[in-house]
Amino acid sequence: MRFVFGLLSGLLGALAGWFGLAFLVITLSGPDRDGGTAMGAFFNIGPIGGLVGFIGGVWLFNKIGVIREAASSPGANPSGATIRPSTRISRPIAALLVIVAGGIAWWTWYELIRSPYLTHGFMTLDLQFRLPSGMTLPQDKEDVLIDVNEGQSHPEVRLSHSWHGHDGDRQVILAKVDLMYKTHNRGISLTLPGTLPDNWQLDLSSDPDPTPGFSAWRLSNSGSTSKVEMNFRLTADH
Repeated sequence: MRFVFGLLSGLLGALAGWFGLAFLVITLSGPDRDGGTAMGAFFNIGPIGGLVGFIGGVWLFNKIGVIREAASSPGANPSGATIRPSTRISRPIAALLVIVAGGIAWWTWYELIRSPYLTHGFMTLDLQFRLPSGMTLPQDKEDVLIDVNEGQSHPEVRLSHSWHGHDGDRQVILAKVDLMYKTHNRGISLTLPGTLPDNWQLDLSSDPDPTPGFSAWRLSNSGSTSKVEMNFRLTADH
């Protein structure tokens, strides 16, 4: 059991040393646009910190995690045989190691198995907003305010240079946004000049698959009288 806890302490020390040294190098090196410094710090320099951390973790466990009982006095041993000091593992230190290791294991399991990120990675949500007949588009796309909430996140909505089209005599606003989080709460809000916000809830699962095409047109669920309709398509092409 002493070997197990010593090894566990060493592994936790290696983990702390690896990430700690890599983080220190990244911090001291300053901004890194292409990620080369971060990759080098983690894979080339981090292992040095991991080795030092492993040795330090084992040494620290032997120093404070192993309690050495005092040897018996000579008078307490009539046979005169030499009695070696007994040792035992410190229960508070053992409990701390188990708690820390369990917490790291749970966090790793959550990230890898119950990851909050979509299985497909980034997915593109194509949005179309169809204006009522006779309603004109704003003169500038900056006047089009679209908000997409993905749980607690609000990803950036993109309107390209060709940000509008038409469906018959009705103008259509085109937008894209990248989704990445698992959540049951996804909503869309559209605000045009001189109108109240229109809101929609996306009927997607927490971890959705790509949709076969655009959904049916739907009116907002905010009670707005603007009669703006929305439909969407979800793709995983990147």
